[in-house]
Amino acid sequence: MPGALGRGFVAGGALLLAAFLGPAASRTGDDLPDLTDQIEIMASEVALELQQVCPPASPSDQVAFDRCRRSLFGDSALRRNLAPRLLWGRRNQDAEAALKDTNLTQFAPDVIAGLYLSLFMYSGEFTTEYVEREGLYLIRLRAGFRNLLQPGQFPYPFWHEEAKWGVYQAANSILLWIDPKTAKIVIGQFTERGSGNPVVSTQPIRPKFDGNWMWMDREGRIQPRVTLFDGLFGPDNPYLPKLDFAYRTLALRMRDSQCDNCHVPNNPMPMRRLVLMHTPAHAAGEIGRLMKVVREDRMPLDEAGIEQPLEPALKRALLESGTAFEELVRAAKEWEAAQRH
Repeated sequence: MPGALGRGFVAGGALLLAAFLGPAASRTGDDLPDLTDQIEIMASEVALELQQVCPPASPSDQVAFDRCRRSLFGDSALRRNLAPRLLWGRRNQDAEAALKDTNLTQFAPDVIAGLYLSLFMYSGEFTTEYVEREGLYLIRLRAGFRNLLQPGQFPYPFWHEEAKWGVYQAANSILLWIDPKTAKIVIGQFTERGSGNPVVSTQPIRPKFDGNWMWMDREGRIQPRVTLFDGLFGPDNPYLPKLDFAYRTLALRMRDSQCDNCHVPNNPMPMRRLVLMHTPAHAAGEIGRLMKVVREDRMPLDEAGIEQPLEPALKRALLESGTAFEELVRAAKEWEAAQRH
């Protein structure tokens, strides 16, 4: 494999995303630090952890999924190696396409670890390499997808797009791209074009999408359950009731401000770098970014994609509700962190 650094098994372009990755992305190969040993150690630690807490199991095994999700959402080797902001999505169907030409979605590290990477199972097999074209290191992890979980266990109905759902179901590898400047994972991708078969064989299913990103199940519970606050925080977190009320208020303000015209999974604009705000978990991960762009009058966008400032009353209401929500999210996370120590 060109540029390969190593291969292991753990038992039991140049200006790519310049604003996202920073100056390291524009360095030449001679200027880059040699992180070969560091990346090998990181890959080994992450692969071992994933094999231990998210091992191959039945794609419908809820207990295995819950254990994996709780482990990755907390203090994990994976979480410690994630950048403060990450991009996620499937590998471009054009094998020659650069990352900068690939549609990806931005997530906070707790969201990508607890809601997306936990949907996969891992064998512990990995390879590492430096990809000169991208100016990034790459860890490839052999994996398989939990396609037979109940619909409410997915962050949104992936099957809203048949091609995307097909890649998820056939996925056999997770790709983790690492910024040489920070030695942090900045991009995650899933692909069905990795080496070997998925770690668990499964039967593809084809659910029908009814147009709803969130819904009520037969027992009257809001779904997807994993995107609610009791899926992110412990049941004894004292901030849960206030968070729920604050999010409902924020959701109304976002609707009034046309946020749901763009920040939903089908990417209606479409945006090359999508930010999702349609569920409590996604909003909690991106509230800081939302507040920044609102204060700077950089949203919403009109039909031509041109930034249009909000009316003063709408902006004031959105900032007030957003600030209250942001403070509660921070407090809830700090409380959870304190319980782990």
